[in-house]
Amino acid sequence: MLTETELNEFQNKLLDRRVQIEKNLRGTSLELEGMRELELNDEGDFAAASAEAVIDSAILVQQRKELNEIELALDKIKGGVFGICEMCEEPIGRKRLEVKNFARFCITCREITEKETK
Repeated sequence: MLTETELNEFQNKLLDRRVQIEKNLRGTSLELEGMRELELNDEGDFAAASAEAVIDSAILVQQRKELNEIELALDKIKGGVFGICEMCEEPIGRKRLEVKNFARFCITCREITEKETK
């Protein structure tokens, strides 16, 4: 089980990451809006702008997904179940949580869920 100090550390990391993602989302959304207003002179400009918009859109999707995971982890901290695997209900290793603060599964269960989704 995680100590109160460890929980506070993870909560602070999650909150910091949430702020960063929200900033990124605002910036990327503004960039996409700016691209829509560009006057593109030729097919090359259009192709370059389109490719960049696709990449930015993919980044937005990924960042929103991570933001949802962070919100879930923050809720788990409040509910006293942070760091507990959603599948086997065993504690998730501290090292795993340090790498992925919003991990929902222990290593063993993560491997099982990845195999099921393929």
